[in-house]
Amino acid sequence: MEREKIVATANDFLVNEFEVDGDEISNDANFKKTLGLDSLDYIDLVVVIESNFGVKLGEADFKNIVTFEDFYSTIENKIAEKNV
Repeated sequence: MEREKIVATANDFLVNEFEVDGDEISNDANFKKTLGLDSLDYIDLVVVIESNFGVKLGEADFKNIVTFEDFYSTIENKIAEKNV
């Protein structure tokens, strides 16, 4: 899957499913502060990611995500690992 498609799909579900203001999403914005998710929201996020991209992110993956760029890269890397 191309990077642009990952970003568009992710931003779409973040805005629609998690009610994030699309104007606050940028590559260098702080992922956790912008989303303001609680632990149950993270479970929902894992489910939405899996249904949209066919990959599952774990707790260790989220620990390494600081910016939206990190989020997109993590999904891109998981997809690449799955397709090897």
